[in-house]
Amino acid sequence: MSRIGKQPIKLRDKTSVNVSGRTVTVEGPKGKLSFELPACVAVSQQDRKLAVTCDTFESNAKHRALYGMARSMLNNMIIGVSDGFRRQLEIQGVGYRGQCSGKRLTISLGYSHPVEFVVPEGISLAMPDNTHIVIEGIDKQLVGQVAATIRGFRPPDAYKGKGIRYQGEEISLKEGKTVG
Repeated sequence: MSRIGKQPIKLRDKTSVNVSGRTVTVEGPKGKLSFELPACVAVSQQDRKLAVTCDTFESNAKHRALYGMARSMLNNMIIGVSDGFRRQLEIQGVGYRGQCSGKRLTISLGYSHPVEFVVPEGISLAMPDNTHIVIEGIDKQLVGQVAATIRGFRPPDAYKGKGIRYQGEEISLKEGKTVG
């Protein structure tokens, strides 16, 4: 039984939801997002709350998963258009640094060439200094995917800890070879 799907979603101030057929459109101060509901899920709006319902979630495991997923997607859309999402990355290592100019991120990561990344639409990327990257946007999935792609250019090394990591991520370093 989906405990997440049963919870009502509270709409925030300055946020409006439009349900037309299977498409749900959420609009807020930061932008507009839309989501196509699965066939087994329905959404109804009462006052300033959204209720997600599914008739067959008790008998079908796939419908149970879709029920909770649809509720989480709608909740993330409402949070995204009102507050937005943010991920922060740190670049650690001697000589590792980055530079952001417009919609292009250039990072020096110890390779023979600089790594270039074109920022997709809907994402704003900033670098307060040359070793920190701030990724912001209204779509939680897109913000996380961009952060994971940038981190994938040079994941943290298990022996020295050099590379790109999420801010606050702790890396357990392996012990090197011992002589003797």
